[in-house]
Amino acid sequence: MSEKYELIICEKPNAALKVAEALADKKPTKKTVGKVSYYELEHNGEKIFVGCAVGHLFNLAEKDKKKGWSYPTFSYEWKPSYQVSKSALFSKAYVDVLKKLAKESDSVINACDFDIEGSTIGWNVIRFICDKKDGKRMKYSTLTKDELVDSYEHAMPHLDFPQIESGVTRHALDFLWGINLSRALTLSVKSSLGMFKLLSTGRVQGPTLKVLYEREKEIAAFKSIPYWEIELQGETKKKENISAWHKEDKFWEKEKAEDVLKNCRNGKAVVSNIELKEFKQKSPTPFDLTSLQMEAYALLGISPQRTLEIAQDLYSSGFISYPRTSSQKLPDSIGYKKILKNLSKLFPKETNFLLKLDKLIPNNGKKEDPAHPAIYPTGELPGKLEDKTAGLYELVVRRFFATFGEDAIRETMTIEIDLNKELFITKGTRTKEKGWNELYEKFVKLEDEELPKLSIKDEIKVVEIKLYDKETKPPSRYNEASIIKELERQNLGTKSTRAAILQNLYDRNYISDKPIIVTDLGMKIVEALEKYCPEILDVSLTRKFEEEMDSIQEGKKNGDEVIEEAKEFLTKALDHFKKKEKEIGNELGQAAIETRDKEAFIGKCPVCKEGNLQMRRGKYGLFAACDRYEQGCKTTFTLPKNGKIKGADKCCSVCSYPMVVVFRAKRKPQELCINPNCPTKKEEEERLNKLVEGKKCPNCDSQLVIKNGFYGPFLTCPGYPKCKYIEKMPKD
Repeated sequence: MSEKYELIICEKPNAALKVAEALADKKPTKKTVGKVSYYELEHNGEKIFVGCAVGHLFNLAEKDKKKGWSYPTFSYEWKPSYQVSKSALFSKAYVDVLKKLAKESDSVINACDFDIEGSTIGWNVIRFICDKKDGKRMKYSTLTKDELVDSYEHAMPHLDFPQIESGVTRHALDFLWGINLSRALTLSVKSSLGMFKLLSTGRVQGPTLKVLYEREKEIAAFKSIPYWEIELQGETKKKENISAWHKEDKFWEKEKAEDVLKNCRNGKAVVSNIELKEFKQKSPTPFDLTSLQMEAYALLGISPQRTLEIAQDLYSSGFISYPRTSSQKLPDSIGYKKILKNLSKLFPKETNFLLKLDKLIPNNGKKEDPAHPAIYPTGELPGKLEDKTAGLYELVVRRFFATFGEDAIRETMTIEIDLNKELFITKGTRTKEKGWNELYEKFVKLEDEELPKLSIKDEIKVVEIKLYDKETKPPSRYNEASIIKELERQNLGTKSTRAAILQNLYDRNYISDKPIIVTDLGMKIVEALEKYCPEILDVSLTRKFEEEMDSIQEGKKNGDEVIEEAKEFLTKALDHFKKKEKEIGNELGQAAIETRDKEAFIGKCPVCKEGNLQMRRGKYGLFAACDRYEQGCKTTFTLPKNGKIKGADKCCSVCSYPMVVVFRAKRKPQELCINPNCPTKKEEEERLNKLVEGKKCPNCDSQLVIKNGFYGPFLTCPGYPKCKYIEKMPKD
């Protein structure tokens, strides 16, 4: 390679392919070094390389690392990721290929995602691999050909340095917080109890845990207050059922409710008033990432983290726009009509309706993002998609349609029923004009409830007057979506990191279950830090640093100043922590032991009846064993592989042995009895054997046998490995 090329750096392999195909005058040439591919092409006669970085090729690591742990430490440096973590060893091949391409390139363009992370990734490649101090910057929100070509031809002449500085500063703050506080927590347990238990917290992780902790405390402190409600169950002249509730709603004194009940006996119920109220329901605003995560969780049952992953895949494939956005606005420049025309092959009814409108004006929301518009479908059509991916794609498409829809017209009817001067109210709402609801279709959450047609003075036959004993309920626990909404409200973390922070709390066993419960360990961490070093969990401090990083991105603040401010804070906080290290460690260590035992508990030992079955890890994976091993009980049970196991907190209804719950990726949790001889397992085995009786291998005519895999039983040829035929289990 003698002539000089221009080098374009993309964030992921799929993006590199899309950029290469979009810019190539003819067809790009794919070159492969080992498992790493790059592209050579010509655009308007100019030679171009397109390479990729597969995310962060460089990460922060401790500089001048000493033997053993100590804190505080403020010495750090950027190093290749493969030198920082064994899990990133694969990235060395990408570094080597980019080094090769950089040698033959005289100019460079950062074409990574246009956000803080993309800017940081590209900057590290440019300065550490290309050995350059500047380059051009492509900015795009979709991986469509037209937008990529426009982004290249109108590339920014310089890198987006304010965004880079904000990203570099964020990495520095997160590193300093994470390494110092995690070491402090872990060493406190070691110095107090002599045990090693890896504990972690971080700049945003700690305050997030505190938000969840405070909800737990609210629930624990809540005292229910009794109240009473009265329902009239009646029947119209046309034999239609009608239910109405006393106008007072909640009675806080039982005597008063009972007096009303007495007054209602033997009386005549008459319709005393009917009120109709018509109202407009505006179409929804376009999706930003948080609202997409909320809607996907509510309607499709997809976790926020998984929603982001699927949306990122749809973006990388060119089907939707960039998902990591805070915007609720769709600009005219994206070309509404062109997108609708392209989508007409999949959604002919909806697109035909919208294309006939005089004007296409979306119901834009208030939130803006200077880097990207709201999430929308590009118009490029996918082939067959996996269930969850297909559901999320349709949700994005229909939300795009719905933003252009007309207001829905709904009507609420309120009927007042007089029974011996006691007034009862019933309400029903119906949709008069569907408007945008027709475009959003199955994702519309509204339900119509039409009341019987009545007139004033119509009599209602009283079937029953019911008095209900009720009590106030504590606040609801956060679920995965509502906590992300709360973090956004409090400006903790970023749109891209909130779901990952939540997952870290699950992984560290600080929280569990859905809705979210804070574990004993999570509670103790917050309580110990609140007691001895409360500044570490200060939500307002975390918010302040978030705002300062926004100021860096806007060019109003210097990153080095923010880092020095953080070092000063951590020095004081950690000095305070060290003075109370043993007290903190004692509380955290005890909590860690209790949480471990609680998580490992499966149930009472069915053999000795005295011990507890606990999960243990052996040479061949997880198993259950009685904790009275030293007293002579050698009871053990094998546990399912390829999944997370948790005690089900109940026993089998057939054999009374303890049950476990198996959690597997992309599968519903499965409850299983640990007894290998449980009659239910024999019945299931017999049922499956009947289903496959007489089924032969189409390759070698052998009787197919049942095997258990990651996703349950399947059929396979007994001639493996010579014959590798497999098929799904037949259905009943």
